[in-house]
Amino acid sequence: MAKRAVHRRARKILGEEPVALVWCEIHKPIPAPPKDVHRAAGTGRLKPGHHWLLYVGAVVFFFVVIPMMLIDKLGARLDRLSRVRRSRGPQSGQPQTPPDARPSASGRDRARDLRQDPANGVFDGHWNLTAGQLLLRWYGHSPNPKRLVMLSRDRLCIATSPRRRLSPTKADDFRSVVEFPLDQVRVEGDAGQPRGFATFRLRFTDGSWLELGRLGEPEDADHFLRTVSD
Repeated sequence: MAKRAVHRRARKILGEEPVALVWCEIHKPIPAPPKDVHRAAGTGRLKPGHHWLLYVGAVVFFFVVIPMMLIDKLGARLDRLSRVRRSRGPQSGQPQTPPDARPSASGRDRARDLRQDPANGVFDGHWNLTAGQLLLRWYGHSPNPKRLVMLSRDRLCIATSPRRRLSPTKADDFRSVVEFPLDQVRVEGDAGQPRGFATFRLRFTDGSWLELGRLGEPEDADHFLRTVSD
């Protein structure tokens, strides 16, 4: 469960004890908006930022680990071919069947799903409505992917930390970035969803919606989902 510092900060932001709160993220990549829409919104970032250690790890992996793996694999393959030739003796070469250049079934399915749902299941697909406009500015508030959604008796508040890294259970520097009265937004979610796959939606009065997942802190997530499903 989120630590006292989180609840204390939430009370300070809301001015009252939160009815429910949960750390969450946009659990799928944000689809690319039309260029004119993105430009009108300030061309903000559409991907979360990463800590510099991640980039160092990526460099080490690609320039050290992968070459070592390839060298080891190549050596094992050459050794296996040498043993086969020694055991069978010289044979006439046989033509190899060229690999199937067609995309795999799973690749075709993903491409078809993307054509059928260009919004990638993240939101309703209308960039000029409330959810789309919120999405365009999502990572402009903070490069950190985590957001704290807080419910009070009369409004919903979304808060985030300005830092790239934070401990969701201890963070006490997050700030409110957007608020909606509860007559403008409805939270839709089902209690008892499988752990690790639970999601909920923010549905706005203009018909737009935004889906959030990767819910943090099991106790907070369960309480949040029970609250919104009542």
